[in-house]
Amino acid sequence: MTADDADAMPDRPLPPTERRSPRSRHLDELDTLGVLQLLTAENEAAVQAVTAVLPQLAEVVDAAAARMRRGGTVHYYGAGTSGRLGVLDASELKPTFNLEPHRVVGHIAGGREALVEAVENAEDSAEEGRRDASQLGPDDVAIGLAASGSTPYVGGALQTARAAGAHTVLVSNNPHAPLAGSADVHLTLDTGPEVVTGSTRLKAGTAQKLVLNGFSTALMIALGRTWQNLMVSVVATNAKLRDRTVRILCEAVGLEEAPARELLEHAGGDLKSAIVSSLADVPVTRASALLDAHSGSVRDAIAAGLRPEERGS
Repeated sequence: MTADDADAMPDRPLPPTERRSPRSRHLDELDTLGVLQLLTAENEAAVQAVTAVLPQLAEVVDAAAARMRRGGTVHYYGAGTSGRLGVLDASELKPTFNLEPHRVVGHIAGGREALVEAVENAEDSAEEGRRDASQLGPDDVAIGLAASGSTPYVGGALQTARAAGAHTVLVSNNPHAPLAGSADVHLTLDTGPEVVTGSTRLKAGTAQKLVLNGFSTALMIALGRTWQNLMVSVVATNAKLRDRTVRILCEAVGLEEAPARELLEHAGGDLKSAIVSSLADVPVTRASALLDAHSGSVRDAIAAGLRPEERGS
């Protein structure tokens, strides 16, 4: 029996990511450049797959933003590559957008150990998924990440979250994902077979990373964590980021470096307060109060701080 025969057997359906790609049958006969060119060409499928689900993804962002404004949280659940991608995305939101701890959380089957080592049978534990989702409620969002769309850990998490009233989303690379019925929304990233059969760290993982990048960035923008295209919520935890903060302030308000540093120091290093103080022409203390009153949105705080005759300018 050939591999193709096995793929086609009706009693052994395989998800697309587990099937052999005819385009890479002779992978080990290619030179290094040829391998890299094939991998890069195949990644175009990841971009196309994400493009196809953007309208659905936008709805997920809007739903998550509404819940987070009510105090809700977002949770990613995955095993292996998918779990690591979720943890990575969640962990980068604090330094980039100054997001409070535990507002977006990544969970991986097998726990922290699984971030760097494979934990045997972890993904098969629906009970672990149920446990990791046990604290969710109606204002929360649960996003399951599973290339096959069948990971028991993810299934346990989604089913528990949904029963608690949370908004549930499955991100998979399988149009016929068995877990689709466990989620309110199924984002199908149809990337097809991998260059290396079954290696979902390739196209499938790339597509999932693009979805996570888009979701979390659009979510932070919706929550006022940027101003124009500037990273105004950045946490300046080192010299490089402190210099970046000064550059952002210069860009935002049109100051030279020296007065920008002085304003930032006067604002206690709070970039948002410095921007609002400068552009709305209000004291730093007033700028801080305006930001507090408008959920940290620089745009809304500036608009509220301007005199009526200035707001249309």
